[in-house]
Amino acid sequence: MQLLDFIEQSPTAFHAVKNAADLLKAAGAAYLPESQEWKVEPGKTYYTIRNASALIAFTVPEGAHAFRIFAAHADSPSFKLKENPELVTEGKYVRLNVERYGGMIYSTWLDRPLSVAGRVIVRRENGFATRLVNIDRDLLLIPNVAIHMNREANEGFKMNPQTDLLPLFGGIEAKDRFMKLIAAEAGVEEDQIIGHDLFLYPRGRGTVWGADNEFISAPRIDDLECAFAGLMGFLQAEKAKNISVLAIFDNEEVGSMSRQGAASTFLSDTLTRISEGLGDTKSAYFSRIAASYMISADNGHALHPNHPEKTDPSNRPVLNGGILLKYSANQRYTTDGVSAAVFKEICRKAEVPYQIFFNRSDMLGGGTLGNISLTQVPAMTADIGLAQLAMHSAYETAGAKDEAYMERFVKELFS
Repeated sequence: MQLLDFIEQSPTAFHAVKNAADLLKAAGAAYLPESQEWKVEPGKTYYTIRNASALIAFTVPEGAHAFRIFAAHADSPSFKLKENPELVTEGKYVRLNVERYGGMIYSTWLDRPLSVAGRVIVRRENGFATRLVNIDRDLLLIPNVAIHMNREANEGFKMNPQTDLLPLFGGIEAKDRFMKLIAAEAGVEEDQIIGHDLFLYPRGRGTVWGADNEFISAPRIDDLECAFAGLMGFLQAEKAKNISVLAIFDNEEVGSMSRQGAASTFLSDTLTRISEGLGDTKSAYFSRIAASYMISADNGHALHPNHPEKTDPSNRPVLNGGILLKYSANQRYTTDGVSAAVFKEICRKAEVPYQIFFNRSDMLGGGTLGNISLTQVPAMTADIGLAQLAMHSAYETAGAKDEAYMERFVKELFS
């Protein structure tokens, strides 16, 4: 399954963006570095990258006026390695010092093989260079405490991230070897590494399962499933009427407040440069935004088989039931009556099913990137996603049919 291949090859947002860029380049898209002047020609497809962890691709047809935007994110909850990561325990073990990135279900990270991936910044004769790294083997594990030593393990035991969630790297013989291992993977000497952004990730390939192979499970389904479907739909679409824009942001799991997150100027900067490349005045750019439509795509919760009471009484989406249209009166999701109508019409034309998602009125749901990005690009927006179980687990579950529904929707959105 192509989606599972993409997830496996994308252990971090850095890898997801590189893989997306490779697919765009193979399809004929041209790379526009942010640090250079842009020349935008109608009829061509381009992409740009910020921080190596966020990407925006776009196609500008002849005579197009409005933007059609599909936005998702490539980051997932994880543990990020601190500087000087090695910690020695009782002169016997070497652990790694990590901190939480985003809100994960702690218990799902224990007693499973883990590894490390991300980027390193290396010193070169003429400056710095970035190298992606991925230790592609079972390398680490966060061991549980035996039930005999923690009788409260099944009674709601509260874990401390600094003491309970540090991964074991090796015996004392492993001391001073971790950064050497990273350097070898990057093809440099250890003293050449002058910075890094390294994350733990769960090992193991995603799987298709169920009585009729109707489910998929894998790490990072939230939100690589939407990001991948958006990319595939973008590549397949005719893109003949509107300026089609695919945005894959970083840092959604920690609030999007970064130079490459949805709260940044990345999207507005890109749209402005497209508009300027087409010879627009400032007023013409605002006119384009006013006529535009954006989709914020981030997965949502399916009806849980063991806890149906957690779901809204009258809006109960299920796996393989189609795309979620997400509502929130407090604007944690941006959908309103007009943007919902546009979404439903696109679904009708694409012949894909959709479902309505609300959180229970007594439960505060998680936010996403839609309402954040609107502070920079105030286009009409609907929040959507795909149904899944165990969101923010190290190993999540979704419907095997739903990603194809999203691809078809995105293709119709851009066509």
